[in-house]
Amino acid sequence: MTVMESIPATTATDICASAPPAHPRPDGQDRYTISEVVAFTGLTAHTLRWYERIGLMPHVDRSHTGQRRFTNRDLDWLTFVGKLRLTGMPVADMVRYAELVREGEHTFEERQELLEATRRDVRARIAELQGTLAVLDYKIDFYAGARRAPERPCA
Repeated sequence: MTVMESIPATTATDICASAPPAHPRPDGQDRYTISEVVAFTGLTAHTLRWYERIGLMPHVDRSHTGQRRFTNRDLDWLTFVGKLRLTGMPVADMVRYAELVREGEHTFEERQELLEATRRDVRARIAELQGTLAVLDYKIDFYAGARRAPERPCA
């Protein structure tokens, strides 16, 4: 996925491991209403407004009537925020990351540190889940073996 790492159009992109999501419209024709973004992302309108209010969402353009108009860059950012949410990153850290992005390239080191700390947390949770999975596998194997064992006659 290509995620725009800052608000200005002149910034570099981060290239993540997965392919970029298909945008419903090509760049230049990408003006989405909040209801279209809701349908595309699965987020609620309330969540999108909240993201904007707390500073997690960059400035969203408005139409002449005041309606929000999202772009493909906004959709990419929301995809990235969704990945951060899946990591368990606290909202305050996500907002801090968004602030750093808006501040520009001189914050790369701080952004990297924030993401590295999150990666450490994710790896620790993965290790914990692998241990949990091993216990589940053991119990499942135990019960499967118990069903295969012949019954003992009562003596």
